[in-house]
Amino acid sequence: MAKVTSKLQVTVPKALAERYDIEPGDEIEWEAAGDAIRVVPRRKKPAGDVPTRLKLFDQATARQRERERSNPLAPAADRGWSREELYDRGRAR
Repeated sequence: MAKVTSKLQVTVPKALAERYDIEPGDEIEWEAAGDAIRVVPRRKKPAGDVPTRLKLFDQATARQRERERSNPLAPAADRGWSREELYDRGRAR
């Protein structure tokens, strides 16, 4: 069980810190949750330098393009109205 110090500081139990990968210097958020308090660890910044992250982004973009090519959209069915007609709705003629 953790105790609150006179400076309102709380020590995170080691087992929980290890389980949720909380390290010294990490930020955590305190949220009101009804009649309880919820402690949420802030997400850490993505690992890797900028070139590595850009490479991963490019790879993900290429995978998405391949998915879009393999599942082409069916042509739109005739709706009975056009986009231009929507702009004229509600206007005096």
